[in-house]
Amino acid sequence: MDRHELRNVLLHTGLSPEAFELEDVHEHVPLPPDFWFLRRAPDGRWEIGLYERGVHDVRETHDTEDAACRALHHALTGRPAP
Repeated sequence: MDRHELRNVLLHTGLSPEAFELEDVHEHVPLPPDFWFLRRAPDGRWEIGLYERGVHDVRETHDTEDAACRALHHALTGRPAP
C-alpha cells in the first residue's frame, strides 16, 4: 500500500479528511489543531505519529512506505489494512 491508496481507503471509510496528513499526497493549509501524520524521516525511513499543538510526536518508524501506511491505517481505524 502506498500513500495514495491509503488516502483513498481512509476517505472511503468515512474518516474526516482533517484526521490525517500524508506527506506530498494529503496535506492541510491551514493546519488543524491535531491529526495523525505519515512522513518520510531524514534517514529515509517512514514515520507515523500525532501532530498536536504545533508538535509532531513520532510514535513509530518503519522501513517501508507499505508498513507505515498499514500501521497508520490500523492506528486510525483499529482494523488491519485491506
